[in-house]
Amino acid sequence: MTKVFGGNDAWGVLMAATIGVPLYACGGGTIPLLQEWLMSGMSMGSAAAFMITGPATKITNLGALKIAMGWKRFLLYLAFVMSYSLVTGVVINII
Repeated sequence: MTKVFGGNDAWGVLMAATIGVPLYACGGGTIPLLQEWLMSGMSMGSAAAFMITGPATKITNLGALKIAMGWKRFLLYLAFVMSYSLVTGVVINII
C-alpha cells in the first residue's frame, strides 16, 4: 500500500484517483475502506483524490451527463474530475 499510494508524490495520488473511477462505492461505503488504507500507509492526498473521483464518476451520474451534455462535454467533465482530484491530492500532500 505504501509503495503505490504512500509518500507525497503525484504518482500515488494519480493512482488513487484512477482507481476511484471504476471502483465506485457510495461515499459512506468508502470510509471503512479508506480508513484501512490510511492505516496501511496511504497518504491523505491519495485518499482525498479517491474520495473525489468515486462519487463524481458514479455510473448513473455519468450516464445522465453523457445523455444531457454529449460526448465532447462528457469527456471534458471526466478530464476535469481527474485533473481536479490530482491537484487537490498533491496540494493536500504538500500541506
